Order: sequence, then structure tokens, then C-alpha cells
Amino acid sequence: MDMESVWSAGCTLPRREPLNENLSADVVVIGAGMAGILTAYLLSTQGARTIVLEAAETAGGMTKNTTAKITSQHDLIYSRLLSDVGKEKASQYAGANQKAIGEFKEIIEKNGIDCGFEIKPAYVYSLDDSEKIKDEVKAAQMFGIDAEYVTTTELPFEVSGAVRFSGQAQFHPLKFLRPLSEKLKIYENTMVREIKDHIVVTDLNQVQAKAVVVATHYPFINVPGYYFMRMHQDRSYAVAFENAPTLDGMYIDADKNGYSFRNYEDLLILGGGSHRTGENREGGIYEGLKKQAKEWYPAAAERYLWSAQDCMPVDGIPYIGRYSESMPDVYVATGFQKWGMTSSMVSAMILSDMITGKENRFSEVFSPQRFHVKASMKNLAVDGAKSVSGLAAGLFKIPAEHLENIEKGHGGVVEYDGRKVGVYKNEAGETFAVSTKCPHLGCELSWNPDERTWECPCHGSRFDYRGNLMNNPAMRGLASE
Repeated sequence: MDMESVWSAGCTLPRREPLNENLSADVVVIGAGMAGILTAYLLSTQGARTIVLEAAETAGGMTKNTTAKITSQHDLIYSRLLSDVGKEKASQYAGANQKAIGEFKEIIEKNGIDCGFEIKPAYVYSLDDSEKIKDEVKAAQMFGIDAEYVTTTELPFEVSGAVRFSGQAQFHPLKFLRPLSEKLKIYENTMVREIKDHIVVTDLNQVQAKAVVVATHYPFINVPGYYFMRMHQDRSYAVAFENAPTLDGMYIDADKNGYSFRNYEDLLILGGGSHRTGENREGGIYEGLKKQAKEWYPAAAERYLWSAQDCMPVDGIPYIGRYSESMPDVYVATGFQKWGMTSSMVSAMILSDMITGKENRFSEVFSPQRFHVKASMKNLAVDGAKSVSGLAAGLFKIPAEHLENIEKGHGGVVEYDGRKVGVYKNEAGETFAVSTKCPHLGCELSWNPDERTWECPCHGSRFDYRGNLMNNPAMRGLASE
């Protein structure tokens, strides 16, 4: 079975030409995913001349690989935010995400978009800790969210407790984006290399703009901003099954190692297997999801399987606002964790207001210039250790096999022509050798057998077995060996 999401299988977006001339605009949005398209759309409705530049294809990255939940329920976040950043900022976070759900509904109705939009409740469940669920219910209610504690669900197993958010939503993201993107000036296969003053420089031509929005999933400018020091990336996996039941809403386990559930039409989407990018050397995640589904739903048959990648900020809050104090007319939207749909709309609302000179009452909590010590210290220590170990792997000896020990259909680091290189051997026995040094900041790459990719455990760059760049922050592919 090919790796393809149910969204990309059911909808294609028209292709756009690359940037073939120098242009000018009020705003340039870099990145044509959900965040970039929504930001450009809201700006255009306010009269701003906006151009979108995309390195590959519109909605060709994480947007087509989401589970497409539109929800202010982001794991057990509100009890944590209340403790870490205080009531006022936690209230801003809740208010922004609740408003985002309404904004999606309004845009869909205004434009008559047929995208499978459904109002559904969202649940976070726990198998063994009802107290943390009750704490989340109290915190969410404090911020005006329609939350309640329940002990009975439609899941195929018993739970200790769950928090139920009413009035949440789900949809088909590509069917939603298609009519919006058709209203915008988008240039595809146009990679941005740098921003100099108010000029956006690409591989082809350049665009002069009053303001620039970096909505590239992971920011590509290392300095200033230093986002590579403030985020890592996680991968998660999904399989869509037919002959499985229809549930009453969307579900996710409070435990990172648990499962998520949602329906789309006659399919049940089961998600799980989350891990830091670059840390799946054993593989078997898709098979594990299939096996678990068969145990719960014996008649289930897989139709689609895919994976997603998420930027994880050290304090658990997205970075939305000015890219850096030294770049006042450049803005950023990143660090959405596993809640890219709602966070994309929050980004569009905040950034379009900032650029057009309007006040936004939610912006403070998301400011990239913040530093929440209590919320950040634990993850800063973990991310720092991971980056050091990833860099050290490139400086010292790394485990290596001999080429003949690599089985067909597998990859690994080997001794090849007297050097250690990354090698993938296809089913025909043909080998593909690449450098395993990430071109971003030099960390040692790791092989992901589930997706046949080379991945950076430091900052999440990914490459196919031929060395072609798949995910940033790296800006180029791997050298062939």
C-alpha cells in the first residue's frame, strides 16, 4: 500500500507556475500550507496586495498529512498553562483557539465550501489517571470552554476518565483550502533563500514587500530568531480503516504513547506511534497500528496510511508574531505541536491584525519574544542534550555495518569505500549512498525504516533515500557518496 493520506487521495489542487519575474507586493507570505494560505486570505480580504511563495506545491507538506481536527482541546493543556504562564495568558490561549473554530465555520459558510465540516465533541481520555482529567476540566471551564468530565466513551476499551469539549470540529483540509487558494497569487517551486531588508530573494527572482510572513512549518532563518534552539520536531503516524465503527467525536490519549481516533465519511482514522524525529530506528509503527486496529475491530481493513511532522516548542505554546526584534517587518508562525489546523487560524488572525495595524487581544501569549522559564526549562534541557548527542555522533565513531550486511529494502550506516556513509538497498539490490551529515547544522542523521528516510534527531530535517530534501529546516539535500 502506498503512503498517501485520505486527504491527498481525495483532492488535488491546481498547480501554479514558479516566480518568473521580479515583483512587488504589500506582503509576501513564504509557505503555502494551511497557515500561509489562511494568512494570505485574511490579508487579501483587507485589501493587502499579497503574494505567496512556495518551495514545492500548495498544501504539499504537513497540511495534507494532518488528522484535520479543528479544536481548542490540545491534550491536557489548560491546567498546565494555568500553572506555567498564569491565568491571563492561559485565557488568551483558550480564547484564540475557541475563536479560531468560529472563524473556520464563518469562512466555510461565506464561501460555500464543501469540505466535510462537522461539529463534533473532542475528548482527551486517560486509562489510569482520572485526577489529571478532572484538573483539566476545571481549568478549561475557568476559561469559558464547554468542558465536562465523563467516564463512558465509545472507545473499544474502558477509560479512567475523559474531558469532553463540546462545539469542536473536523473537516477535509484540502477541500477547504482549494477554493481559498484559487483566490490568491501563489508561485510554486520557488524556494526562498534569504530576506534582505524588504526584499525576498528566491532561486529564481525576487519580491519587494512591506512585510514578510515566514510560514514554512519550521523557520529557515537560523539567526536571528534562534528557533532551532527553541523547538524540536516529532513524527506521528495514521492509518485509515474501512469496516470500522463511527464514533461520536474525536479522541486522543493523554499519554503520548496512546492513540487518537476520528472518522471521515466511512473511514476510521487511527493515529499513534509518536516519536522525536530521527528516533525510529526499529520501525514497525504502521504494523503496530494495523495490529491494534484488528484487535479492536476484527473486520477493519486499511485503506490509507501516512505520517506527519510537528514542531514542538520548549514551553508548549506556538510562536506567532514578529520573527525577531531586529526584524520588525518580518513575522513568523511556527511551533504548532500537533494542533496545526487551529493554530494556523490563530496565526492568520494575529498576523493579519499586526500587519494591518490592528490590536489583537490574544497576541501576547504567542509572542516569539517571550521566555517562560518554568514552562521551558525541562524541554530546553532535553532538546539541548539531544542536539549535543546528534552533533557528537558526527564527530566521533558511529556504529557501522558492511554493505553486504544491509538487507534488501533496508538502510543503515555502513563502511563504504573506506568511509562511513548512509546506504539504502532497494528490493532489486541497487544501493543509494548519501552523506549522513545534516546540511542544516551538521548533526548525524538516523534511518527511519517505516518511511525509508534519513532524519535529523536535532532539528527534524528529513531526506529521502536518494538524499532529496523533504522537510526543513535544512535548505538543501544530502551529498551523494
